[in-house]
Amino acid sequence: MGSVRLLVGTRKGAFILTADGRRENWEVSGPHFGGWEIYHVNGSPADPDRIWASQSGGWFGQLIQRSDDGGKSWEQVDHDFAYAPPVGDHLWYDGTPRPWEFKRIWHLEPSRTDPDVVYAGAEDAALYRSTDGGQKWVELSGLRTHASAPGWQPGAGGMCLHTIILDPVNPDRIFVAISAAGAFRSDDAGVSWQPINRGLVSDGIADPDAEVGHCVHRLAMHPSRPETLFMQKHWDVLRTDDAGGNWREVSGDLPTDFGFPIAVHAHEPETIYVVPVTSDHQHWVMDGKLRVYRSRTGGDRWEALTAGLPQEHCYVNVLRDAMAVDTLDECGIYFGTSGGQVYASADSGDTWRAIVRDLPPVLSVEAQVLP
Repeated sequence: MGSVRLLVGTRKGAFILTADGRRENWEVSGPHFGGWEIYHVNGSPADPDRIWASQSGGWFGQLIQRSDDGGKSWEQVDHDFAYAPPVGDHLWYDGTPRPWEFKRIWHLEPSRTDPDVVYAGAEDAALYRSTDGGQKWVELSGLRTHASAPGWQPGAGGMCLHTIILDPVNPDRIFVAISAAGAFRSDDAGVSWQPINRGLVSDGIADPDAEVGHCVHRLAMHPSRPETLFMQKHWDVLRTDDAGGNWREVSGDLPTDFGFPIAVHAHEPETIYVVPVTSDHQHWVMDGKLRVYRSRTGGDRWEALTAGLPQEHCYVNVLRDAMAVDTLDECGIYFGTSGGQVYASADSGDTWRAIVRDLPPVLSVEAQVLP
């Protein structure tokens, strides 16, 4: 049956939660790197004992940590993180020019096949790759030197490259998303990039054919259907069935289509999950009720999943990287909240329970299934 390991990044450290395949009793390890902002923790599909963590703090800056024993011990591995800002500026919130900066790593995406290869998404809007276990990092600079880049502006959380999806079929294809520039695709292993934002509609962008400027919050893909991606945008839930060539809205009967995370069931490529919140000003769940919404039709028709979740006086948020699924036969769904709870469902979302409470605010959740 295997066991499950959850990798949880929070505002004040990383936590590792483990359970057997029944997912009833969970052991909690942590905090690792106590007091640090851990924007993302992610495990290698090629080697389950290799885990990467993005460690950030105001005093000591940005560090990358690697574990080769499932999180028992860690080694800093970013000694040669080369950052070379492109010539020129991007636009700030008010439309004024601003130089490119290096602030933090938002997302770490390990290779599906090689444990020494890992990608890192940065603020400001840069993509890096290491091929030697994190010792040396090289920017895939074709993205930040794209012709549209001088017009990119940050989202409310900064100009973060927060989503990296490696195509499971075509090793040269990579998808990324940047807030608030949009989604991009490379078909040559990151050498060149094209915006893939056709069909997105955003307030404040008068041109419906605008190449960039959309605030994409998260992308998700089922590995069996790499041409189909789902998107949670600043407003709207969308899908594409041609690798980003065209997007269509599938918000359907959601009570609100503002949110941050989106995830796909491990075995049902048309089953997707979102967590709507009240608005882009009120970043908490609607009506004080924590509800995950599931669509079994790839969007448009949605059902509220509430069993085991608080349905009164609940005012938490779920951030873009804070939802994950496992690959056990009965798919597990997990999410962490700004209130420090991590909720789990061992039955595809039908019922939920908090497997840990009172952590610092949760920034990311990733699930590993171990042999």
